[in-house]
Amino acid sequence: MNPVVIAVALMLVLSLLRINVVVSLAIGAIVGGLIGGLSLEQTLSTFSGGLGGGAEIALSYAMLGAFAVAISRSGITDLLARKVISQLGKDASSSRILWVKALLLSSVLGVSISSQNLIPVHIAFIPILIPPLLHVMAQMKIDRRQVACVITFGLTATYMLLPVGFGGIFLNNILAKNLIDNGVPVEHSQLPLAMAIPVLGMFVGLLIAVFFSYRKPRQYDLEKILAAEPETVDLNLNHIWVALLAIAVALGLQLMTNSIVLGALAGFVIFTCGGVIKFRESQDAFTQGVRMMSLIGFIMISAAGFAAVMKETHGVESLVQAVSGMMAGHKGLAAFLMLLVGLLITMGIGSSFSTVPIIATIYVPLCLHLGFSPLATISLVGTAGALGDAGSPASDSTLGPTSGLNADGQHDHIWDSVVPTFIHYNIPLIIFGWIAAMVL
Repeated sequence: MNPVVIAVALMLVLSLLRINVVVSLAIGAIVGGLIGGLSLEQTLSTFSGGLGGGAEIALSYAMLGAFAVAISRSGITDLLARKVISQLGKDASSSRILWVKALLLSSVLGVSISSQNLIPVHIAFIPILIPPLLHVMAQMKIDRRQVACVITFGLTATYMLLPVGFGGIFLNNILAKNLIDNGVPVEHSQLPLAMAIPVLGMFVGLLIAVFFSYRKPRQYDLEKILAAEPETVDLNLNHIWVALLAIAVALGLQLMTNSIVLGALAGFVIFTCGGVIKFRESQDAFTQGVRMMSLIGFIMISAAGFAAVMKETHGVESLVQAVSGMMAGHKGLAAFLMLLVGLLITMGIGSSFSTVPIIATIYVPLCLHLGFSPLATISLVGTAGALGDAGSPASDSTLGPTSGLNADGQHDHIWDSVVPTFIHYNIPLIIFGWIAAMVL
């Protein structure tokens, strides 16, 4: 009757039954709070108090939506789509379609990886890059679940492996710090080596998703895509230059201030002052962008409330301690249970960055007691923390792809983003994380 297990399980079941994720999170939080010993009043108060933790992220999503609409009205996204279509050709052969599809997916993967490490903009690129490509994807009958898996791999696997950008924060500032604070002497150079085997598991999952699970063509309604797209604009060279300036300023400000809100706001102002969006149309453009991202924002706000209730019940600590009692003398079982508990915790909290500090205080002494090497301990704690990031209904790694792929309402968040990424990444992470713990 652990409140975290029940709350997460209930939230997932309701989501799979196509109950709105916001409603599922709220119900899961209330039930988890009551089971965890909180009164209804305490549960609601904690849930409400925690909502503010997701407000900044929600506002960031809203501003990104408005920025994305402004970019689309500049014509630069039309130019991008036309370039892809020109590569495809009017009477493209099957080999030509395959080549363009491979180029498109490789480009999306490259941008996703860069968003974590090279140019750390995180998910900011998705509502800008993906919606203009939906028409082209539909023409090539690309399964959007395949694209979701490609994006999520870039968002998740790279911060687990490459110690720069967000990877530097996760590996050096969070994982290494918590391991050292709890008695494991680790070198920063050991971190990528220890995480290589779990990330290899994710790469195997990516290959399965691309070449087997979602390889077959999938039909999408072109009329819905056209209805969701802004009106086609005549390409204006001045507007293209304004768009490039706005993107550069938005990116630069975000990198300097670490604020998506400020960057997107500055970009939107440049689009307005540059004549891409007329002053009398700015309200409509902003509203359209906020409407596009509103569901994602509400999910992030609700997820913050859900996490606050779970922490207040102290169910995470009791869950880890209860499982710890089953591990004595069973190294293989201990590794599996630690990964499984990490999955449950992160699925509920929705953030691997927040999970590592919670589990490290108990996992590290346990690993030392059971005789796990420093490399194996790094792999176990790092993988347990990252598990569930891909596959959680409330994670950036699934909400981000949905924000772009569902611009026309034809991509379900749970069944087309969450379930595919859970199957292809969380299951391999458990298997390869366990292997790493055993062999390192």
